[in-house]
Formats: sequence, structure tokens, C-alpha cells
Amino acid sequence: QVQLVESGGGLVQAGASLRLSCAASRIISMFNVMGWYRQAPGKQRETVATITSGGTTNYADSVKGRFTISRDNAKNTVYLQMNSLKPEDTAVYYCNALDLIFGYWGQGTQVTVSS
Repeated sequence: QVQLVESGGGLVQAGASLRLSCAASRIISMFNVMGWYRQAPGKQRETVATITSGGTTNYADSVKGRFTISRDNAKNTVYLQMNSLKPEDTAVYYCNALDLIFGYWGQGTQVTVSS
């Protein structure tokens, strides 16, 4: 059973920064893709950023230039550095990991950005 534990969310003002962490209970190099997703109230879950085992990254257009996804294989942790936060970034942020068979989700961490 793989566990993903997110942390780092909180309440900040617009323009501030936060760094989310996703700690995995398994060696993350074994996952093909890891990513961050978010879900705002009344909206569908959307992709924020992904990173492959080879280090290739992809971002939603809405966060390009502001968010950075990275991974530390030694710590089995994936990060999401979020800068210049906007009120529309308010959501529950979830970590996801995909291997050849299954996809795994964390429990989510709340990010609230006030104007």
C-alpha cells in the first residue's frame, strides 16, 4: 500500500509564496509520473503540474511561470513551489503518483489565498 502525505498548505495573502510537499512511502523513482492536482469548491479536479521519472515537467497554463514542481529522490518527496499566489489558486491540492498498474492519491492540503 502506497501512502502519499501532503503538507505545506495554509492561508496566505495574494502575492505570497507557499511550498507544498508530498512525502511518499515508497521510492518515488519507481513511479512513472508524479503530480499535483487541485480542486476548488464546485469545480472539477484539475492538473496543476506533473513530473516524470526522467524529470520532464508540465504545467497548467494558469500556473506557468509561477509554480515549479520538483522531486528529491533521496527524500522520496515531490514539491510544488508556488509563487505570486492569486485568489483563484484557492483549492485543495492533491498529490498523485502513477506506476505501471495503479494511481495513488494523497489526502490533500488546503491552500487559501486572500485578496
